[in-house]
Amino acid sequence: MHRDVEVLQLVIVIALFALVAGLGFFASRWRRAEKLDNLEEWGLGGRSFGGWITWFLLGGDAYTAYTFVAVPALVFGMGAVGFFAVPYTVIVYPMVMLAAVRLWSVAHAHGFVTSADFVRHRFDSSTLGLAIAITGIVATMPYIALQLVGIEAVLKTTGVGGDWPVIIAFAVLAAYTYQSGLRAPALIAFVKDTLIYIVVIVAVIAIPIQLGGFDDIFRAAQDKFASTPAPGDGILLSHSATLGYSSLAFGSALALFIYPHTVTGILAARSRDTIKRNMAGLPAYTLMLGMLALFGYMAIAAGVTPIGSDQNTVVPLLLDKQFPDWFAGIAFGAITIGALVPAAIMSIAAANLFTRNIYRQYLRPDATPQQEARVSKLASLVVKAGAVLVILLLDPQFSIDLQLIGGVIILQTLPSLVLGLWRTFAHRWALLAGWAAGLATGLWMLYDTANPATGRAHFGGAQYALSKLGPDTKTTIYTGILAIAVNLVVVIVGSLVLRAAGVPAGHDATHPDDYEMDAGDPRLRRPPATPAQDVTA
Repeated sequence: MHRDVEVLQLVIVIALFALVAGLGFFASRWRRAEKLDNLEEWGLGGRSFGGWITWFLLGGDAYTAYTFVAVPALVFGMGAVGFFAVPYTVIVYPMVMLAAVRLWSVAHAHGFVTSADFVRHRFDSSTLGLAIAITGIVATMPYIALQLVGIEAVLKTTGVGGDWPVIIAFAVLAAYTYQSGLRAPALIAFVKDTLIYIVVIVAVIAIPIQLGGFDDIFRAAQDKFASTPAPGDGILLSHSATLGYSSLAFGSALALFIYPHTVTGILAARSRDTIKRNMAGLPAYTLMLGMLALFGYMAIAAGVTPIGSDQNTVVPLLLDKQFPDWFAGIAFGAITIGALVPAAIMSIAAANLFTRNIYRQYLRPDATPQQEARVSKLASLVVKAGAVLVILLLDPQFSIDLQLIGGVIILQTLPSLVLGLWRTFAHRWALLAGWAAGLATGLWMLYDTANPATGRAHFGGAQYALSKLGPDTKTTIYTGILAIAVNLVVVIVGSLVLRAAGVPAGHDATHPDDYEMDAGDPRLRRPPATPAQDVTA
């Protein structure tokens, strides 16, 4: 369906984009460091971000444009199952705080830049560190590409077609990220989150008034799901969907803060207290997310019809229909900026993994900090270019499926990272075997999952039918939960066997005190994070 170009909306979107681009370039002078030619400054913002900056950075990092567009779209298409994102962002923060403060401390004590740095030194295994790094890069790439889904949805709604606007947007993003590093998305996140909050608050008040109240909105949604054969359960979950819903929420909570970009946001914080305050304050975003999810039902009541088969256009179309062009333009600008902030952080995090754990570890062990920074900047450009190619060359729906695969993949790094933060009996070889077993199991189940709605025989979703394992049931479960269960079983059994057999577990380069240190601690020591000596383990 072709739409006429909405000139005022497009002008406002371009103006807001120009504003944040200017802020991105200015960020190299904001909280200016003496030099940005090392990963501490370029990739982690000098580890100097305080409470407010970290709050906006982590919020802009975890709540992406894809979240703002796709969660309501899922509610629009499948009903109550789309609300899984709300409980998982409720339970995630208490769990994360326990591990995040320990990771921050040990990384601060040793100068670790990535989670793979920590794993490599904690278990004295370059191979395990390499596995964690590659897994993080692979899981992040489609996530970056998916930020383009939000931009494309906005462009379609404003009547702009073609690939050039997306390419230009990411070229500008690449330029200011290359110059300013993590400071750019940290500064832009202030604008992005402020705009998003304004749009959501106005919309959640005004649209229900326009549509006759929430009673009419929920009634319209229920009527749609009752009359239309759909893969969802309507506005209430069925008994058979409960396990799939809860396991997806729990698995997503486990995965959210082990993605490289969220780890980067945590390590950029100034102190342990900064992280604690943020874990207490970040649930404010969950309130916003719950209101955003309701947009899916509002779109049903408003009679929104997606452009073509792209349900990601539901929210932009709703805003376009219910508001004047000037406000819709502001909302579209917020969605566009909401894509650029996480895309920048993700590309920086993936580049840091490549530079520190592949380039320095295997290609240039004697690399200087300046060489590391230069390689990381170049790698961030390659990552962004790869993300653009993914979205341009592949079916967008396939890209979305890849993101679901990314969640299953990144979960397999959980044992190495989290068990390493406490003095557990986990053995490096068992962790490597568990990682491989979990990946193989998860990918096999994803391959074995069809999607009748789209006609796809394989990689059709992240919910695995338990009937394929024997019982006659309609119940499904999140594939990532089954994969991580296999991973953990292999880690536990393998560690017991290997330790009983006397296989060397490697030298732990960290000390128990390292996990409790805070900024300014007199015991703090910051030796260079040099490659582990054992490159065979």
